[in-house]
Amino acid sequence: MDIMLAPDVKKIMKAILKTSLFVQVDPKRIVCMRSTGATSRARARIWSFPKIWQMALGVPAHYVIEVLSQHFDHLSDDDKTRVIIHELMHIPKNFSGALVPHRGRHAHIDSRTVEQLFRRYKDSLTT
Repeated sequence: MDIMLAPDVKKIMKAILKTSLFVQVDPKRIVCMRSTGATSRARARIWSFPKIWQMALGVPAHYVIEVLSQHFDHLSDDDKTRVIIHELMHIPKNFSGALVPHRGRHAHIDSRTVEQLFRRYKDSLTT
């Protein structure tokens, strides 16, 4: 498996974060990476930086959004945006370094909620 920085993904993420959809997210503390040769069926995944590592290294919370090239690169621009929105939804409101599960007590990360946020994002581009 090869991994490299993904400036195109970072650009999509920054465009999303310019809206008010994810006010808790600090784009300077998210790294976007692209992997090739991964065996996962996922289009993308988000990696956390647990509190124990933050404390041990004296570094604040960070996240890595990894897109899997073979499943992500062929998507339309809108679908790429949806995938990045989905991954950003895993970041908790307190930006702690933890991850929000798909089925939590207070929120569900599913295609319907992603689509709602995607529509809000698209609407913000036209206003």
